Amino acid sequence: MQIPLQVSFRDISHSDAVEEKIREKVEKLETYTDRITSCRVVVEAPHRQHNKGKLYHIRVDITMPGEEIVVARDPDDHAHEDVYIAIRDAFEAVRRQLKKTLRKRREKHTKARKHSMVEDIDAPTL
Repeated sequence: MQIPLQVSFRDISHSDAVEEKIREKVEKLETYTDRITSCRVVVEAPHRQHNKGKLYHIRVDITMPGEEIVVARDPDDHAHEDVYIAIRDAFEAVRRQLKKTLRKRREKHTKARKHSMVEDIDAPTL
């Protein structure tokens, strides 16, 4: 990554253990591609009245050349009581989007390569 990982905590105290878990998840994402230039993660526990107690919400922004992947779901729908489950689910969603983006990029590149090969075959020889 060109820009170091940025981890922010909102309405929650900083936790070295949580930050380390996030670093592990980002390192795993980097095994899929070396094109990730930056990653920002926000861990928040919004102040709201819930029967369940404190709910955690994770936002992940990943930047690659020409692409940005953002996972930030509505805290009411996708928040969790356990911060580690919230991290797991957020990074699973990022992983799926990253793989989809890489697959589309690969298909586009393959299609362009096949098209240029056809042009080379069809070109008249002198």
